[in-house]
Amino acid sequence: MLNQHFVRVGILGNVGRFVAVDGTRFPRGTRVICRTVRGLEVGEVLSQSEVQAKSHHDGELLRRLAVEDELLLSRLEKNKTDALQACADAMVQLGSPAILVDAEQLFDGKAIFFYFLGDVSPELEGITQNLAETYETKVQFRQFVENVNDGCGPGCGTDAAVGGGCASGSCSTCVVAQACSTQEK
Repeated sequence: MLNQHFVRVGILGNVGRFVAVDGTRFPRGTRVICRTVRGLEVGEVLSQSEVQAKSHHDGELLRRLAVEDELLLSRLEKNKTDALQACADAMVQLGSPAILVDAEQLFDGKAIFFYFLGDVSPELEGITQNLAETYETKVQFRQFVENVNDGCGPGCGTDAAVGGGCASGSCSTCVVAQACSTQEK
């Protein structure tokens, strides 16, 4: 029997179904290492999947986070902080109108993702490519504003989304948008 879990991964809190490679059943809240399409990422188990779909899963749940992993995470966090500061400084020098929201470095250290609001100019792409070389990673761009605007489906972030294109309002974009609209009222 497959042991599948719903796991939250990434800075944007994407939730996917992951198969435990060794068949282990992990309790809610367990921090784990997952193999996703992007690489190795740290995730948090949300629940076990009641439906054990053999054909559809978003990756593999490799193991529980170990003490040694926490040390590596500390080093990656420092690299991320340094990369964020270097990117922000370069954006000021460039006079870029884009807003640097955050950065995310994968657990395997092979990729760092910069999240921007606004258009990413070719000059800004060049800056992040140089940062990638500095931090020995591959840079990939994510325009956070697209997720906020488009979400995961029709009506994402609105009352109409519940039961609609947004998996009953369960996506992180929808939850954020609903929280913002609640605060505005």
